Amino acid sequence: MATTVLTLPSTTVVPPRQAVIEYPESDGEPLGETGIHVLATLGLFGALKHFFSTHPDVYVAADMFLYYKEGNPRARTAPDVMVIKGVPNVERRIFKLWEEPAAPCTVFEVISRSTWREDAIAKTALYARLGVREYFLFDPDADMLPEQLIGYRLEEGMYVPIAPEADGTLASVELGLRFRVEGYMLRVIDPATGEPIPTLQEALRRAEAEAARAEQEATRAEAEAARAAAAEAEVARLRALLGQS
Repeated sequence: MATTVLTLPSTTVVPPRQAVIEYPESDGEPLGETGIHVLATLGLFGALKHFFSTHPDVYVAADMFLYYKEGNPRARTAPDVMVIKGVPNVERRIFKLWEEPAAPCTVFEVISRSTWREDAIAKTALYARLGVREYFLFDPDADMLPEQLIGYRLEEGMYVPIAPEADGTLASVELGLRFRVEGYMLRVIDPATGEPIPTLQEALRRAEAEAARAEQEATRAEAEAARAAAAEAEVARLRALLGQS
């Protein structure tokens, strides 16, 4: 008696689709709390951006979401200004620690009445855990902190206060720069010159002024050349007249 073999149709097992995790670029909140805080943040950001513009492996960002745990979009923070060494100096929309070769080396928070507790307490612990080697707190209103500018350096997993220099500035070992309070602005000082590094706006104004001066010089040079040519022509004309007399 023949044996009947039943052949079941082949089936392909399709793995379940994984949900795509979104990492938002914005929470819809404006930058800064007041005009002073916006100016202080943008001034600091602009000066650092200008200084490191020629460094291909240093990236400076302001108010950008920093995601520090893959798969958890709520594990994020947004430093007012952060500097990352060892990453390409190209623009990003967000910063994911697990996709980058390095974490921020220096972070700045421009504190306000509504954020100073979080900046001075909660974020201090977070940044230390993330390995941020320097952390600076700047109080443009000068009424939230014991000092208007406070800096910390990470040593053995703990933040240690950075002692002020003789001139009152705070030095950043990571960035090779110093920082000085000027009213509600935090100026970035180049140790090589002792002068403030211009912000992007200041650099633009200086470049525009220099271009205007160069244009004026060119115009004056053209006028001088025209006057010289006219004078030479007059000399030639007079000599010709004398030769005819």
